[in-house]
Amino acid sequence: MGMLPLVLMFVVLYFVMIRPQMKKQKEQRSMIDALAKGDEVVTAGGLIGKLTKLGDSYVGVELAAGVEVQMQRTAVVQVLPKGTLK
Repeated sequence: MGMLPLVLMFVVLYFVMIRPQMKKQKEQRSMIDALAKGDEVVTAGGLIGKLTKLGDSYVGVELAAGVEVQMQRTAVVQVLPKGTLK
């Protein structure tokens, strides 16, 4: 009977913290795997640009006309809807 509160706290911790975190990581991983050339993205640093080159672990992002940077795929945090950049 003394172990019941400890087990109950672990179950609550799992459903409140651990499970949502794993779901978010899975969604992030699938978004990174689905990146395609021409996608408009937001990076971890807050930069917005269009993907121009895709590699296994790096992507090329065009920030402005003629300005392209190379960064890790994991630095991409969000894919924007088409036409966001003008």
